[in-house]
Amino acid sequence: MTTMTGRGRRGRITIADVAAQAGVSTSTASLAFRAPDRVVDATRDRILAVAASLGYDGPHPVASSLRSGRSGIVGVVIAEHVRHAFLNPVALATMDGLSEVLDEEGYGQLLLPGRAHARTRPEPLRTLPVDAVVFATRGEEFDDLLPLVRARGVPLVGIEGPHASDITVVEVDDRGGMRRIADHVAALGHRRVGVVMRTTTLGAAHPPGAVVPIAENLERIENRTIRARLEAVAEVFPGAVRVEAGGRTVADGEAAARVLLGGAHPPTAVLAQNDILAAGALAAASGFGLRVPEDLTVTGFDGVELPWLGRALTTVRQPLRERGRRAGEIALALIRGEQPSSVVLPVEFVAGTTAGPPR
Repeated sequence: MTTMTGRGRRGRITIADVAAQAGVSTSTASLAFRAPDRVVDATRDRILAVAASLGYDGPHPVASSLRSGRSGIVGVVIAEHVRHAFLNPVALATMDGLSEVLDEEGYGQLLLPGRAHARTRPEPLRTLPVDAVVFATRGEEFDDLLPLVRARGVPLVGIEGPHASDITVVEVDDRGGMRRIADHVAALGHRRVGVVMRTTTLGAAHPPGAVVPIAENLERIENRTIRARLEAVAEVFPGAVRVEAGGRTVADGEAAARVLLGGAHPPTAVLAQNDILAAGALAAASGFGLRVPEDLTVTGFDGVELPWLGRALTTVRQPLRERGRRAGEIALALIRGEQPSSVVLPVEFVAGTTAGPPR
């Protein structure tokens, strides 16, 4: 076999060293790693055996991406802490659909936390090569990852947002879905309605907000999903009130619902902006000794699987997995140089057992 000389000069094994030891050209050795089906079996096996004996794991990913112009990686931005995404059934279903599409095309995914505020620690997107970035859960216009990604010229896809001319967005019919819930509650005869709304801030959980009129300062709410769902309720119940949850958990929903139910004129129906917050509202109702739906109607939004809830929530089911798939398809199209359009997916009303006429 050819004597290896490159390692001593460069201090590490390269593809040229593997090629020399295997008695093939550098391009053939490279193909054994990048496109193994294009190399004769016996030759490929010999190259890989030599590589293993030399401790060579494959071409350096950054160098490979510089040559091909692609890294084979899509950055996936989660609202905040990545660990929270695995506790959120909406995020899990969405990422399941997204990963299915990207996996089929051989793309890896790099999970990244969103940035609501500037941070001093290193930002992976400054150096890691990615072919596209998907804001998978609740992209925000103020996320300070945006200028960084834009500066690199990386294609952008948003689920729910961010909304901008250079971002292709996958959305659902939030306004139409929430209007369907509000119409259903109105048809049952309810007039006193309170909304537990999603938090408008990123960061640590905090106490719930105060009770305010449903339409108060809606123009100040940057998140279009939250605003659209509030506007839909306001169209049906202009006298409704709202309380902003201090976070995204069941406990946060319970705390916000307790603010609504503890007032002098509590609502007969609580419309939560998602199913997790609705589960919290059910817990609050139990704490007040209220039966659902006999004493209080509670509704949600999303249609996620909550087997531990022990009852069928009246809600709106959105195609969570499909919106993830669409985002993946759009990301791949953008990588290919195409210009796909933003999409709005339909939702479905689900009549559960948590809504009934007012007492």
